[in-house]
Amino acid sequence: MKPPSIKDIAKRAEVSITTVSFILNGKAEKMRISKEVIKRVEEIIQELGFKPNQVARSLRTGNTKTIGLIVEDISNPFFSAIARLIEDKAYKKGYKISYSSTENDPVKARELIEMFKSRKVDAYIIAPVPGIEEDIRQLLAERIPVVIFDRNLPDLDVNYVVVDNLEGGYSATEFLINKGRKNIAFVTVDVGVDQINNRFLGYQKALRDHGIKANEKTLVKIPFDATEEDTNNLLKVLFEENPQIDAVFFSTNYLAVRGLFFLKSIQKPINDGFMIVAYDDQDVFRIHTPPISVVDQPIEQIAEKIIDIILQELSADRSLPQSERSKVILPTKFIER
Repeated sequence: MKPPSIKDIAKRAEVSITTVSFILNGKAEKMRISKEVIKRVEEIIQELGFKPNQVARSLRTGNTKTIGLIVEDISNPFFSAIARLIEDKAYKKGYKISYSSTENDPVKARELIEMFKSRKVDAYIIAPVPGIEEDIRQLLAERIPVVIFDRNLPDLDVNYVVVDNLEGGYSATEFLINKGRKNIAFVTVDVGVDQINNRFLGYQKALRDHGIKANEKTLVKIPFDATEEDTNNLLKVLFEENPQIDAVFFSTNYLAVRGLFFLKSIQKPINDGFMIVAYDDQDVFRIHTPPISVVDQPIEQIAEKIIDIILQELSADRSLPQSERSKVILPTKFIER
């Protein structure tokens, strides 16, 4: 049986082929096609099971209906949850998501941007690595929609969606202080990215505001590519040299998970005398005994804002001057368990 064509849809809806084409290519509102006609055509498209030829459409419109998503590590629960939500929301609007991980490597990040360019993606969603500012600037110069998230690049005038990491770091540290903790270690990842730096600044500010002197010996920076053995060795040194530690704030969820395994291996109990908190929630923190308190990021809101900005940019007339960039900072929530 011959698959339905645009001509078949136009005939059934009693409209022109051009009208159907405008609706398929997302230009109906711009061409002032009535909502009633749009609805009728869309119902017929669904009824007939019409599948447009994506290659032909991309050649005709210059759009591939795909968005490139570049994150630090797609296996990280935070990024995988964001990717899943973005994928769902984009799909409902007729877009597919293609994603890759940078592993926090600017060279790999640049290569991924070039790869997506060759695939002619319509837009980019990027959790940026310092060192790719020029590449993003070039995308913006070419009037390609870009939204960065999770971390900001202060030198770039670009759409971004981030959370208030400084406040998140502050709330976690203040929680521990209010529980009577006075020797709070900070375990973080050794990368110079905006969101990690701000979590540390929040930690420092909370100590300062409560009259507690920061101790450099209880600050541990773990390399991004550290093995489990490397991480355990650094944590072992931390606890051996600082037996007075009564709490640890882990700046990422995966470091906190590694920390839990290490603490179990040395049989150090988490109780009223020793507490930990983690940045970013995860299932393991809810089922752990005792459950772990966390700084929770509003993942649903982050994904919603990102896709809203991208779709708004994709529907805008790219020949006109760029309107003001969207700069979104969302609050975190501290969950005490």
